[in-house]
Amino acid sequence: MDICANNEEQALRPVLDIVDAFDHSEQKTKLQKYYKWKTESIKSLKTGALIRGRTNNPKGKDGMRSGIVVFNEIHQYENYNNINVFTTGLGKHVHPRRSYYTTNGNVNEGPLDDLIETSEGILFGGDPDNGLLPFICQLDSDEEVHDPANWEKATPSLPYMPALFSEIEKEYREWKKDPQRLSDFMTKRMNRRSEASALKVTDYANIKATKRELPKLDGWTCVMGIDFSKVTDWVSVNLHFKQGSTRYDISHSWLCLASKDLPRLKCPWKEWADHGRLTVVDDVEIHPEEIIDYISEMKRRYMIRGAAIDDFRYALLARYLKDIGFDPKLKNLKLVRPTDIMRIVPVIDSCFSNQYFAWGEAPELRWATNNTKLIRYGRKLGQENDQDLGNYVYGKIEAKSRKNDPFMALAASMTIEDQIIERRSGHRPKLSVATY
Repeated sequence: MDICANNEEQALRPVLDIVDAFDHSEQKTKLQKYYKWKTESIKSLKTGALIRGRTNNPKGKDGMRSGIVVFNEIHQYENYNNINVFTTGLGKHVHPRRSYYTTNGNVNEGPLDDLIETSEGILFGGDPDNGLLPFICQLDSDEEVHDPANWEKATPSLPYMPALFSEIEKEYREWKKDPQRLSDFMTKRMNRRSEASALKVTDYANIKATKRELPKLDGWTCVMGIDFSKVTDWVSVNLHFKQGSTRYDISHSWLCLASKDLPRLKCPWKEWADHGRLTVVDDVEIHPEEIIDYISEMKRRYMIRGAAIDDFRYALLARYLKDIGFDPKLKNLKLVRPTDIMRIVPVIDSCFSNQYFAWGEAPELRWATNNTKLIRYGRKLGQENDQDLGNYVYGKIEAKSRKNDPFMALAASMTIEDQIIERRSGHRPKLSVATY
């Protein structure tokens, strides 16, 4: 067993815990018949197997023959260098295992983010587990921190460690006085990443609640949002409907097989393509004609009153959109700017909190939403007052493996949702036809 960590102290801590348990065991004499131990390692006298601590340095680790690798405190890992070296050494012994133990952390776009995303997909999204058993201890919401009875959710051993409970109580009182300065309290003690590190659009429970059946929307009025970063990557179109407080969305995306990020995508995109949720384009790029053909087909089914697209993306599709009747001069095409997104963020937040969204079978849209974070907009360097804390725009949690174009297309469409003409309630009047 090789225990891998970021420094010598972290790597040796589990080994020292075992040594301490052996040294203070009532069965120490009996244990000495089977094990030999010192501060750096424990050895089985029967099999010769060792438990050792390893620092997070991939150099010189090739050729290892680990039976199990334990990665300790991976929240500090910035890349996969050490993980790759250790895991490629597995398989030389039967029944190889790997384990990850960590608190939450503040290193964005690292292995921990990927592991959390994979775990949430297994626990909540129905993804295959691939041999991974996620066990996540954290508060269910930030508000739960104010009741000490909830702290056990993040630290299951807390009822058996009164000294630790007292220490957390002290830290909690200090954190309440200055949450910004002590943001690590929520991250480390409650395993909920602090707002300063990454603020997700909403809780996963609200995203999951969007899986509600859509009514028959043919003939309804709606608005449309378009988003992409590059046509050699991912393009999304969202049709947005509104009836009262409820918002209905129909999303479709295109994925280019020439995308350099394709090997990094951690989503079942092939399955989505098989179910018609995603169009896979086997070409050098996603040609604008494919997008326009889809929009033209949607115009025959729904009354699209307006479209919205990022101001910096418009040039590529300008001519094609004009050909099907969408033009800023006609005031039915909005060029979206960051300030437009800022205005719609509170509306989207309210829709999620009250679970007004209904997306039907749209796994790619839920995946994209879970890949999106809120970013404070307009804050000047060093400015710490509250005058701009409420202004947010959206960004990707991780730029290459976690796409958010479907959600950004939805956000764009909601900047013009006031153009939607809602359907009147009640029965339609009976109409007669006169023939001459």
